[in-house]
Amino acid sequence: MTQRTALFDNHLAAGARMVDFAGWEMPIHYGSQVEEHHQVRRDAGMFDVSHMTVLDLDGPDSRDYLRRLLANDVARLKTPGKALYSCMLNEQGGVIDDLITYWLGGDRYRIVVNAATREKDLAWMRERLQGFDARLTERDDLAMIAVQGPNARERAATVLGKAAEPALALSPFQGVELEDGLFVARTGYTGEDGFEILLPTGRAGALWEALRQAGVQPAGLGARDTLRLEAGMNLYGQDMDETVTPLESGLGWTVAWAPEDRDFIGRAALQTQRAVGGLRRFVGLVLEARGVPRAGQRVILPEGGEGEITSGSFSPTLQRGIALARVPADTGERVEVEIRSKRLPARVVKPAFVRHGKSLID
Repeated sequence: MTQRTALFDNHLAAGARMVDFAGWEMPIHYGSQVEEHHQVRRDAGMFDVSHMTVLDLDGPDSRDYLRRLLANDVARLKTPGKALYSCMLNEQGGVIDDLITYWLGGDRYRIVVNAATREKDLAWMRERLQGFDARLTERDDLAMIAVQGPNARERAATVLGKAAEPALALSPFQGVELEDGLFVARTGYTGEDGFEILLPTGRAGALWEALRQAGVQPAGLGARDTLRLEAGMNLYGQDMDETVTPLESGLGWTVAWAPEDRDFIGRAALQTQRAVGGLRRFVGLVLEARGVPRAGQRVILPEGGEGEITSGSFSPTLQRGIALARVPADTGERVEVEIRSKRLPARVVKPAFVRHGKSLID
């Protein structure tokens, strides 16, 4: 049985086409995925991301627990509210999930994990709490609205009341706790600036409507996917999963190797993989012919060998096909992508493709 977020009625009123996503009824679009994509790139759009799992962690061993659990190091968080992106690995170095952790000050943290991995994440995290004096609480009483775009922060500020000033003062990748259960973070998943706003579920519908009246247009999961692909951001279950490590998923930068005595889960496996070498590369591809790349399609090297597309689509901003792919270490600047039994030329680039509305590939 699918679940509904607190904004379900708002989506229906806006004419959304609803689909089952990770056990939730979610809007795929409100009429035009492409128009919603452009709205976010050019002005301001908003997404219902209340299906994401929000966890609060507290207790005297919270910091030590997270330093063991995550490949990135929460000891890097020096300012309350600061956020850290990390992978949570299994003992083989495979990615159980990618998540964001906010340090709320003292021994308190807030963690946001993916909706599709909720059950396995919670089971893994709770099992590894043994031996640590810390408590993990699921916050299913909160909704989350992501407001994204070049004008997103300014438009959102007009409806945040007295929360506007501290929200606008946030640095990128930082959040702030405000009164009445409101939490605002300057993060996102689109390559644009904006806020992710967490608040009690009972107040979510009113905020959504206020944002719409302020000129922030609803956008669905379809636009969210093309936006994150243009921004070169990984999607769990496609670009990485438990069978691959961060080192072959373009996420080596999220692994904190120092200090050497921090024994995070999966560290030994990553060290072995790095020492052996020959790691596959995680690259961006830009088609040089008409076509739409999709996950699972073959990437063929001129000198032999092949890789695989992990995410691909038509880019509304660039007006061409783009993809993320895992390819052999010796891949050069040119490859071919096999689409419907045809081999189309593609250029190898470094993700991202688009940031803050501007092309990064030309």
